[in-house]
Amino acid sequence: MKEKASPINIIWLSIVLISIVSAAWLGKTGELTLALFDESKSAVMLAIGLIGSMAFWLGMMKVLEEAGALKIIAGIVRPVMSKLFPEIPKDHPAIGAMVMNMSANMLGMGNAATPFGINAMQELDKLNGEKGRATNAMCLFLAINTSSVTLLPLGVITIRASAGAADPASILIPSLLATIVSTTVAIIMTKLMQRGTPDCAMTETAGKTGEKPEEQEEVRASLKKKIVAALFVLAILSGMVYQIVTADKSNLGFTGVVKAVSNWLIPAIVTAILLFGYLRNVKIYETLCSGAKEGFNTAVRIIPFMVAIFAAVGMFKASGAMEIMIRILNPVTNLVGMPAEALPMALMRPLSGSGAFGIMSNIVENAPDSFLSFLVSVMQGSTETTFYVLALYFGAVSIRNSRHALPAALCADFAGIMAAVAFSHLFW
Repeated sequence: MKEKASPINIIWLSIVLISIVSAAWLGKTGELTLALFDESKSAVMLAIGLIGSMAFWLGMMKVLEEAGALKIIAGIVRPVMSKLFPEIPKDHPAIGAMVMNMSANMLGMGNAATPFGINAMQELDKLNGEKGRATNAMCLFLAINTSSVTLLPLGVITIRASAGAADPASILIPSLLATIVSTTVAIIMTKLMQRGTPDCAMTETAGKTGEKPEEQEEVRASLKKKIVAALFVLAILSGMVYQIVTADKSNLGFTGVVKAVSNWLIPAIVTAILLFGYLRNVKIYETLCSGAKEGFNTAVRIIPFMVAIFAAVGMFKASGAMEIMIRILNPVTNLVGMPAEALPMALMRPLSGSGAFGIMSNIVENAPDSFLSFLVSVMQGSTETTFYVLALYFGAVSIRNSRHALPAALCADFAGIMAAVAFSHLFW
């Protein structure tokens, strides 16, 4: 029996055909053709640009895995993760990788979150008994990722601060509440949609993949290594204190503190991972290089999926179809309190992260203290680019049948946008 086409196939085809029809009627076939080639090129360049970041962070994940950190993390969060992902065996590396991804997203570290997420999807694929078809765990992880709770939308706050907003960090609470709503909806919708549909059966050896041998003895660091690690930590902390003491006090304030924290997050995480691996007798350099090789292979695998998504989105924007959709939806959005000027942001956010960021930046720059600026900032800080995440994560493991992942993620996007509107009115 021939398998039914997944939602992403239908949606992608609809976007492309609607774009071509719109371009034909509006006389924008030239712009559509140019966008097709430009966006395809951008997808490849973005994938190539990801190689360095993916190679480094997948190498760091390898260090964590060899040091046993992922098993420790999995043990700590097992009560929660076992409820969300009952299909995943306990202590499986996928748990630790997913936690690292979600933690990085919460802290606004997208560059680090992406490799962690790809690694998690690769670990989940080891449990997949039907390659090319997303499992329930994959669908739920992707839906959560596209709506993940963001504690510190640092990029948005920075844009607001540079534009001269009176209180650039005022979006923190409404953004957090909106993203909690979208994540909750993502979980509920995914669980509802997976009911009655068969999951991909696990292979007999899937549960054993990646697990450490039970007889492996615990690694204890020598006193010399502990002293060396302590000295490095002391030196770093001393440097931080020195920078605080000698800093220009006129730049202090909430925004200054947030910026300083964001600057220290990545170095602090790198230090913690490397020192943990060092104390656990891991061969840091060799292990990191071994893991980094996977980053190159993964970047190549995701290119076809990213080209398909980027080309469709580019054609949709260039054809004028988005403008037509905005005019149609404008009366509806006015009823829920969304200004017409914010509708392009709401439609662009699931399609293009850079496009949505550009719209947000332009609005904030023109009127940093307006309600419209506040609203689009909350939208940017509380939602994610669904199609990009789907192409990136599912492309990494060659998933062609996404099952209910996309509909659940789009439901979460809609809930997040509506929550952003509601909380913006509440906190404005």
